[in-house]
Amino acid sequence: MLDAKLKTQLKGYLEKLTRPVEIIASVGDDDKSREMLELLHDIIALSPLVTLDPERDDSQMKPSFALRRPGHPSHVRFAGLPMGHEFTSLVLALLQAGGHPSKAAPAVLEQIRGLDGEFNFETFVSLTCQSCPDVVQALNLMAVVNPKIHHTMIDGALFQDEVEKRQIMAVPTVFLNGQPFGQGRMELEEIVAKIDVGGAARDVARFNAKAPYDVLVVGGGPAGAAAAIYAARKGIRTGIAAERLGGQLLDTVGIENFISVKETDGHTLATGLEQHIAVYDVDVMNLQRAAALIPGEMIEVKLTNGASLKAKSVVIATGARWREINVPGEREYRNRGVAYCPHCDGPLFKGKRVAVIGGGNSGVEAAIDLAGLVSHVTVVEFDAQLRADAVLTRKLHSLPNVTVLTSAQTTEVIGDGQKVTALTYKDRQSNAVHTVELAGVFVQIGLVPNTDWLKGTVKLSPRGEIEVDARGQTSVPGVFAAGDCTIVPYKQIVIAMGEGAKASLSAFDYLIRSPLSVAAAA
Repeated sequence: MLDAKLKTQLKGYLEKLTRPVEIIASVGDDDKSREMLELLHDIIALSPLVTLDPERDDSQMKPSFALRRPGHPSHVRFAGLPMGHEFTSLVLALLQAGGHPSKAAPAVLEQIRGLDGEFNFETFVSLTCQSCPDVVQALNLMAVVNPKIHHTMIDGALFQDEVEKRQIMAVPTVFLNGQPFGQGRMELEEIVAKIDVGGAARDVARFNAKAPYDVLVVGGGPAGAAAAIYAARKGIRTGIAAERLGGQLLDTVGIENFISVKETDGHTLATGLEQHIAVYDVDVMNLQRAAALIPGEMIEVKLTNGASLKAKSVVIATGARWREINVPGEREYRNRGVAYCPHCDGPLFKGKRVAVIGGGNSGVEAAIDLAGLVSHVTVVEFDAQLRADAVLTRKLHSLPNVTVLTSAQTTEVIGDGQKVTALTYKDRQSNAVHTVELAGVFVQIGLVPNTDWLKGTVKLSPRGEIEVDARGQTSVPGVFAAGDCTIVPYKQIVIAMGEGAKASLSAFDYLIRSPLSVAAAA
């Protein structure tokens, strides 16, 4: 099951175990069960501290297996083979069950230990989803730390009947005690906050008590990370408030144009940003969304949780989000057939008919990827021709199960109240309206800046982007901006990082040139 290289790597990790771990299997006579047993036998052969309990648990989903300390109940279960992106989740679960300490913040671990109640989590994943492991690993850790928490990872592609029964159309999808809990990427702190009654109030009090910053960065993507690092290196008080550290990188799969790095992926680069920030004295406030900016000698940033942060200068780097098609049915059926990440959600539509809205590079790449999974892909492009690179267009047209519609305006997403069943579009040349029966719609029409919270405060372009000068200065003194939320062209990671560094240097220059009443303010 595991090749020699992977066995060597896993053996090295398992040497970090400090206590025994038992594996309890639930298997049948099918091929997947045999594959699972092969995987488990490979694992137990690599460490004397890992054993396979001969008494199989037939009351659980098959194939699946659980991890436990000898003499203790099992709290972590994998339904399906945790390979692909979930192999790391398996390795971490083995280490944590075997006594290896987590790298999570001590305060968060203490908060998890203090959770009271019974929490039975189930997470539906696809093995090609890059967002899923973060959720699985967070919940596995919680289950190891607190005996009142249980977690099961479920491979949606393997347990299709369960996916249909619960009408799951996007991953990761999390259930708590049988009820929907959340969809999409969630950080450990976010999950804990959702179930910790009183945690939000403690955060507000803690944030309100913070002293003003010299530079406060709002946003945690490439631009925000660069701005925070450059500010901290100047030895000034630096804070970063981010809705999620990593930003759009967390939704990005392959990256092949980040200079000096031949090939990487968004999650790896986002982790690198977080680790680099941690080297410096930066006050990191993750999972915090900005709600308002109040200019003044001491600039105030209000957060959606009700707290306020103050700073002498601010760098805005809130990035952008997927652009919506804004037609009836899109929001109603989001995560119930309307999706924005083909890599994450594509496997859930295996053997079904889907559409991709958008004929640029992202749309055509999505269609090519989906064509290998689904029965048929319809590409719907508003323009008279596809806008993707020629090499991608040629590849798309070579696929037998793809239909390309140009001069087509999407008009409605249709569903049966539970899930998507069709899409309507208007032929822009004849004005005729057509209906395409399908199960999924993947929207790939670009990005929109996250600047709604700045309207009426900072000058924005007609597209909603923050207007900045060559130094990153906005229309508000002391407020700078960088990255995909600005008018700077070419939304690329390397450009965002450079712009973040420039905005931070400009903020520092602003501070040292400001009147003493600002520069020396407490």
